[in-house]
Amino acid sequence: MKLTRRGFFIVSSALLSSIIIKDNVYAVEGKYATLIDITRCDGCINEPIPRCVLACREQNKARFPEPKKPIIPYWPRKFYEDWSDKKEKIDTLTPYNWIFVQKVQIKGKEIFIPRRCMHCDNPPCVRGCPFGALTKRPAGNSVINEKICFGGAKCRDVCPWHIPQRQAGVGIYLHLLPKLAGGGVMYKCDLCKDKIEKGEEPACVVACKDRLKEKAVFLFGERKAVYELARQRAKDEGLFIYGDKQNGGTSTIYLSKVSFDDINKVLIEKKERFKMPVEVKNKIQTTFNPIGKVVISSGFLSIIGAVVAAIISKEKGGGENGR
Repeated sequence: MKLTRRGFFIVSSALLSSIIIKDNVYAVEGKYATLIDITRCDGCINEPIPRCVLACREQNKARFPEPKKPIIPYWPRKFYEDWSDKKEKIDTLTPYNWIFVQKVQIKGKEIFIPRRCMHCDNPPCVRGCPFGALTKRPAGNSVINEKICFGGAKCRDVCPWHIPQRQAGVGIYLHLLPKLAGGGVMYKCDLCKDKIEKGEEPACVVACKDRLKEKAVFLFGERKAVYELARQRAKDEGLFIYGDKQNGGTSTIYLSKVSFDDINKVLIEKKERFKMPVEVKNKIQTTFNPIGKVVISSGFLSIIGAVVAAIISKEKGGGENGR
């Protein structure tokens, strides 16, 4: 790995400046939005795997982690997160499953809710990552760069829905004090970033439309049009909206006949990993001080910067996966 002096300082400075930043820098509405109409979702009940889940897995399987074993716990933890023996698990979010269909029963009626990253307008995961491994794209999606993610899980800590999932035994932390720094790589939905950059729809959206045609659960399009449609349908049909105000607004809007307060109560009672709280505040602003709690020291960031710069230098010309 070749690391130039100039590259060392550029990357170190970039990492530091990514933390010391004004509150409103990331508060940007994306170009696109997704409407998820759970009044239409039946969970693909007669199929072994919901279409949206299967399509996502097929689309992203080349990017799924292959951990180096044996995996070593890192201090001070006595454990690590390893999903590699549960790659086929589809009823929750994992590093190998970036969307799942959550099931709840209310008043005898089963409700199916496709769950994935909400792609917030002001994503706390992007602002909370101490190493600048997440970015918010103009399309509205937030993306993890697996090449420079240390798996510290700060993104998951500050996410109101705890969406990002960690896999140990992979990533650049293995090349820098694997027993002391990092913990793997974080994974989540990136809204099929390569597809939408080419003007195509995300895989989950296409798969649902192929099955249900004009009654598809998913609708992907220009944000303004999607928001207007959601609000008009909510008004005309007496539906509840979720995602338009939560965490300051997102690029994922849900419609439901049942209130999300009622849905969330059931999720809490069932002790589900992923809930749908209605009152969602941005954790990065209320409980997380990016200057005091993330910046460990300029010296440490310089070390991180050196490693990142070396990896970027080595892989230059080999694509920009996750960037």
